[in-house]
Amino acid sequence: MSPRPPRRGPRSASPRSRATEVRRTRIALAVGSLALATACAGTPAESPGGTATPTGGDPTAATESAGAPDESDGSDGSDGEDAAAPADPDAPTGWGPTESELAQARAEVADWELDRLAGQVIVGRYYGTDPSIPAEMVERLHLAGVSVTAENAVDEAQVRATTAAVSEAVAADGRDFPAVIGVDEEGGVVSHLRGIATGFPAFAEAGERIEEQSRTGRRVVREAAAALALELRDLGFTWVFAPVADVTIGSGDVTIGSRSPSTDPEIAAEAVSAAVAGYDDVGVVATVKHFPGHGGVTADSHLTLPELGLSRAALEERELVPFRAAAADGATSVMMSHIAVDALAPGRPASIASRVYRFLREDVGFEGVAITDSMGMGAVSSRTRPVMQALRAGADLVLMPIDSDVAHATIVSAVEDGTLSRERLEDAAAKVVALQRWQQRVAEQVPVPEDLAARVQEAAAALDG
Repeated sequence: MSPRPPRRGPRSASPRSRATEVRRTRIALAVGSLALATACAGTPAESPGGTATPTGGDPTAATESAGAPDESDGSDGSDGEDAAAPADPDAPTGWGPTESELAQARAEVADWELDRLAGQVIVGRYYGTDPSIPAEMVERLHLAGVSVTAENAVDEAQVRATTAAVSEAVAADGRDFPAVIGVDEEGGVVSHLRGIATGFPAFAEAGERIEEQSRTGRRVVREAAAALALELRDLGFTWVFAPVADVTIGSGDVTIGSRSPSTDPEIAAEAVSAAVAGYDDVGVVATVKHFPGHGGVTADSHLTLPELGLSRAALEERELVPFRAAAADGATSVMMSHIAVDALAPGRPASIASRVYRFLREDVGFEGVAITDSMGMGAVSSRTRPVMQALRAGADLVLMPIDSDVAHATIVSAVEDGTLSRERLEDAAAKVVALQRWQQRVAEQVPVPEDLAARVQEAAAALDG
């Protein structure tokens, strides 16, 4: 295999111009890519994917609803984008929606009541298997959507009923854009639809295919992601919490392991970019995770706060390579990890650290939706008002707070008392709304093929080698 030049540090072109150019290229190639995609196309209670299920009660409801937040490490996380109007409102933003879709979303959320605005930045957790439970919660709290876990999924019919009920709840709430209906479906050990959706191999296989033959491997990975995304869409999902962009260190990595595409950051970057392109091709929002890199820590953030003691230079050499590639290629969503990174925000989980969000936006060049890892994980769940802290730091979506009612009330209260600015909340909600309209638009252009099952099996087998 011929050596690849290192993908280190900021690129010569600005991240925005690079991402916009990539997005324009994808649009130009859309017909061929989508035709190709159509033609080819349960984890433990506290799962590696971050979908935690509490074993009793709500240990963090009190800390989420009362008390002062932890000391902030910086200012409000609003992006502060250039306010100049784009020359072409139909031009892509560089991360998914068009400029006009983003402008429309900003104007729309500016008129929302606070309770609706607060809901639009929450992807809820729910307990049980009755489809009416998440549907009622989404409509009542105006939630962006829900995450479906292995504990919520019984069989195909029940999953379809659940996603349909949530979609109907969003429509009943007066929204003309889809819900965020997400699932941890990475392949391998992290499959919350095991026995319901097609079993794909662990993402480590993606790295192996690319290492064997770079161009062919990238095609196989892209087609596999597109096939999986079509199957998820057919089941009613709009988001997938994948791909994993963490560069594993091997046996010392207790959380990621084979979920990582490679120990080689360049191969990992190629695998992540190919997978994101496949999800994008058919209109499912991909979530590149877990920024700025969970593969080099030796503790589990489901249980405690891991610390990554690397220097900034070491981060650039390894952890950041796949994330920079994804941002440059126009990734629509990035998941923030619950790890402390000494070089960026020592002692503070990245998911609630404004310095890490600013680094992601200003240095890495990511412009899309930043979503936290599950807010029920041990690294953050015991902190005071972690949901509010995440939003104030720069998150656009908070994933699976232990109690969505408490989280919603906390956000409303934080805006009312000035702890969280309405401007920050509007910025976050507008991005989510614009992204969901992008998802809807792309999905409508790509019908699910009649022989989907056979084609998904073929794509999974090709990825497995």
